[in-house]
Amino acid sequence: MAPTRLASKPIGVNENLNGLLGHGITTRSKQLASLKTHKDNLKVPNKRKADSPLKDVTAKRAAFGDITNAFNKTTALQDKDKVMGVKKVTVESKMLPTVKSIKPQTTLNGKTSKAKTLQRVATNAIDAVQKHFAKDPVKPVATRAQNGILKNIEQKKDKSINQNQSQNSAKSARSDVSEPSLYMTALETTSPSETSKEEYKTISEKLDKVNLDDTIRSLDEETEVPHKPPSDVPDFDQENWNDPFQVSNYAMDIFNYLKSRERLFPIDDYLQRMKGITSWMRALLVDWMVEVQESFELNHETLYLAVKLVDLFLTRSSKTQPEKEHLTKEELQLLGASALFIASKFDERIPPLVDDFLYICDGAYTLSQLLKMEMNILRVVDFDLGIPLSYRFLRRYARCARVSMPTLTLARFVLEQCLLEYNLLEYSDSKMAAAALYLALKMKSIGNWTPTLQYYTGYTVKDILPIAIAQNATLHKKPKSAISTVRNKYSHTIFFEVAKVPLIEDAVLSS
Repeated sequence: MAPTRLASKPIGVNENLNGLLGHGITTRSKQLASLKTHKDNLKVPNKRKADSPLKDVTAKRAAFGDITNAFNKTTALQDKDKVMGVKKVTVESKMLPTVKSIKPQTTLNGKTSKAKTLQRVATNAIDAVQKHFAKDPVKPVATRAQNGILKNIEQKKDKSINQNQSQNSAKSARSDVSEPSLYMTALETTSPSETSKEEYKTISEKLDKVNLDDTIRSLDEETEVPHKPPSDVPDFDQENWNDPFQVSNYAMDIFNYLKSRERLFPIDDYLQRMKGITSWMRALLVDWMVEVQESFELNHETLYLAVKLVDLFLTRSSKTQPEKEHLTKEELQLLGASALFIASKFDERIPPLVDDFLYICDGAYTLSQLLKMEMNILRVVDFDLGIPLSYRFLRRYARCARVSMPTLTLARFVLEQCLLEYNLLEYSDSKMAAAALYLALKMKSIGNWTPTLQYYTGYTVKDILPIAIAQNATLHKKPKSAISTVRNKYSHTIFFEVAKVPLIEDAVLSS
């Protein structure tokens, strides 16, 4: 059953429903039962979704400011100012003549053009003000127009405005002058005085030579293929070269880069430096994290990243912190929940709420404890969450070898079951993925380690055979009911019941 969620008190719902939800924590079954009687107010969700504010809630995103409301209010104020401007534009001053209201006379298809009328009113007001200040420049007592047409005039109250500036101001306010493009380059906004004419001409010529029309040319015409496989290996990236979603021109470099970063995240035998925490406790924690991932329907990358954060935190903190400040077994579940919380925000499109993670811990920890642990984890890993994950390598290797989905799912089962094994943490993620795929191929009896897999993984059978034997030993262990979540998960028909595939002996792997 999926973990229950902490529901916030809705707005505008009847009091009887508020009485049910007012206790704070409700289960999904209770929510669905109560929502049946309020179909007009809420819709029953088929799948867990992020909470969204109701229509009568004014504040939408405080972190980024009230963008929507601010836009609406600004637009409303602008529209209001336009209406006021059409009726009358008044500039008050001790010796300043009043600009009389001008009735709109411009019509377009039988309707008055407010924009042109406003522009003409502003032009007449500017001309009247400039004529007045040319005779007797006096600081005006302006109202709303102080931030508008009189702003530049106040700054130059001791100097008379020459004829050219008045012509430019009037020209910019006229309606018959075409508006400049919104997409102005830096050259268009640079005056000739700032940039010499020769430099301006040189830069313009260079920009004219730039060919921006690359819609017809394909990627293989733009650049050569950076990685050429051997003659007996099909080029998987070349076949998908023109598919932008495959990023085939970068795929090989991306995974080579991830493989090179594996040395930055070593995990050693950290349990020997810690007291009170055993490998069995870690296995229980990872099994619980798998259950949370399945209940919240999180991505598998989220699970693998969270487990990696747990091991990295325990490895690095046990080295740097004194023994008395090491994590205790009572805080182990808090570490797993915080790691899942971080991984969800990093990888999920709609991550669960922080209240969800507090509730799945059965109220054992407070909000401040969870947030403090989150900050500690990020500080220990130096905010570097781009950790190479074995699951990502496995997907890449299986796609390049064109492995079927049941075989890939079997390899995923092997890899996920090995997450519980503390003795396998010393191996790199890329080797773990390659060994899991090799073991799945042997269990399915569909082939050996082909040159294609050797090229795209970068490993030979000799490199991954010891890891595959260790993974096979993990599958041969007697199942325990306390840590049976992974086996139960992959025994379902959705996952092709790959947990029920017959096991093989080590001799088969060596053949």
